Amino acid sequence: MKRRTAFVCDESYFWHNTGNGALFLPAGGWIETDVHSESPATKRRVKNLLERSGFIRELVQIPPRVATEEEIAAVHDRAYIERVEALSQTTGDAGELAIVGYGSFEIACLSAGGGLRAVDAVMRGEVDNAYVLHRPPGHHAERDKGMGFCLFNNVAIAARYAQRAYGLKRIAIVDWDVHHGNGTESIFYDDPEILFVSLHQENNYPPERGHLHDTGKGAGEGYTMNIPLPAGTSDAGYLEALRTIVAPVIRQFGPELILVSAGQDASLFDPLGRMMVTAEGFYHMAKEMHALADECCQGRLIACHEGGYSAAYVPFCTLRVIEALSGIRSVVEDPFAPTFQHLPTQVITRDQRLHLQLAKEQHAKHWTVLQT
Repeated sequence: MKRRTAFVCDESYFWHNTGNGALFLPAGGWIETDVHSESPATKRRVKNLLERSGFIRELVQIPPRVATEEEIAAVHDRAYIERVEALSQTTGDAGELAIVGYGSFEIACLSAGGGLRAVDAVMRGEVDNAYVLHRPPGHHAERDKGMGFCLFNNVAIAARYAQRAYGLKRIAIVDWDVHHGNGTESIFYDDPEILFVSLHQENNYPPERGHLHDTGKGAGEGYTMNIPLPAGTSDAGYLEALRTIVAPVIRQFGPELILVSAGQDASLFDPLGRMMVTAEGFYHMAKEMHALADECCQGRLIACHEGGYSAAYVPFCTLRVIEALSGIRSVVEDPFAPTFQHLPTQVITRDQRLHLQLAKEQHAKHWTVLQT
């Protein structure tokens, strides 16, 4: 069924300058100058593919707005916001691997505002769902520092805005980025109105975060769900996690809005992950979330772009996510599909099943739907 899907993007997002480097390290010493992993190329190529294929005409294009300091301060310390603003005049690092270039503060405010504009569009019924192609990304950003290429936590700012502007009492955030959504977890760790679910590669980034036993505290105990997956997990493993653990809990929680931290870096070509999800796998993951939103919250779903560092493959993965949200398949075929037909992308290994079983047992302590 065709849906009205918003596409939120702005040329300014591609102007956030992370400089030269190699993967995530600065050039120098034995490291020859290369392009930083979190460069504009990957996201720009997503937009280019949407335009060249004509699929962008199937979407409702909505410009972002600038998030105010008050809206950002709902999840970040004011001292940190001021630090990012100051660094934006000189450049530097806002914490850990969180590069601030000239003018990055203004772009980061616009990035956060993209999520807010999507919330307004969905909650007011202007569209059914939305995909926000923004950068810098956000899910690693803590209250008081940036981390992992992230300055302001876009999805957390959007969730808090939805709570305050629309009085929502139950919001689910599903983070399928290959890296743990540590910032989002920290911000909502004691909040029972936010169900935060992170499916991530075990022991990737950040170190020592995203453990099974990290389930929230105080009133928020049980409302954080970490599902660490072993390296090599593919389409089948991710879909099994969504269908047998995530979906039942979301149904029991009964969200009024679903947000997705959509990092397409669990793909089998990503240089910063060791997973094997294909573009078609991302399509089915997004389709699962789309169906949950239809079932639980009148289709209200917003996907916020996070990571994804294969400039060649992320565009195809992200296109598939947007196809699933819109209910329309594009004319674009995955040109890389013939190269991985021999790989076990539809197989769940014994180790993966063990990880899923342990996750189910852990979260069954808080969610009766998993106790059967």
